[in-house]
Amino acid sequence: MNDRKRRYRLGQYAQIICVWHLRLRGYRILARRFKTPVGEIDIAARRGKMVAFIEVKARPTTAMAMESISLRQRKRIRRAAEAFLAAHPALTSCDLRFDIMPVTPWAAPGHVTDAWRD
Repeated sequence: MNDRKRRYRLGQYAQIICVWHLRLRGYRILARRFKTPVGEIDIAARRGKMVAFIEVKARPTTAMAMESISLRQRKRIRRAAEAFLAAHPALTSCDLRFDIMPVTPWAAPGHVTDAWRD
């Protein structure tokens, strides 16, 4: 298996783990891998009046996962979130937040809430 395919599968596996982790914590998953021409959202989830746009990063360490999200990527995620909200107008009254879920080997996924703001 080539390296690109291996990374893709690892990312898929990490997202599945994060979805179940979020569900167990009371979140309702609104979308997975929501793709737009301007960007992609790994997971959109809601709990109460809060909608979280969650970026999943599978890396060897939590620090590496946190450092891997650039300013450019944050802007793309923000634009994708705007497209998601345009497609789901009922959610526009909810509070919004951008989270990161680092996934590291042999550990439960982390969940950094409100990881960045515009």
